[in-house]
Amino acid sequence: MSAPATPREVFGQLIALISAGKWSELPELYAEDAVVEIVFSPVPPRRIHGRAELRERFAALEAAGAIRLRAENVRVHETGDPEVVIAEFDYAGLYPATGRTFRTANIQVLRARDGLIIETRDYHDHLAFAAADGRTGELLAALDQQG
Repeated sequence: MSAPATPREVFGQLIALISAGKWSELPELYAEDAVVEIVFSPVPPRRIHGRAELRERFAALEAAGAIRLRAENVRVHETGDPEVVIAEFDYAGLYPATGRTFRTANIQVLRARDGLIIETRDYHDHLAFAAADGRTGELLAALDQQG
């Protein structure tokens, strides 16, 4: 019996699957009751609860074929808490529908226990994603409605 993956290893699995576009495999990295907080998301949801919600979200991304991401310049920092790592990385992205490419910096605070993600706090540049997808007007309108 092998030891469960460390938080660093779990993060490595996560970005490897995202970079390979294997969205349907991502939910298996998360605990049933995992919480994902998307801290700087300009529009809801800012918090996703549980593997089932994550499965729906990832399935929608995969079905739409809307985005391709590749993690680059990855730096993972250990913390004083053995369950937590902080990762800094860039996404090189492509929206096939628009043909637009982009680069954006990201930070993720990931907590894993027994080889599964139980919590993340994700800090992404959502404006860069929206600009590449041609949705800046939609994003600004949503922000204006939140008021």
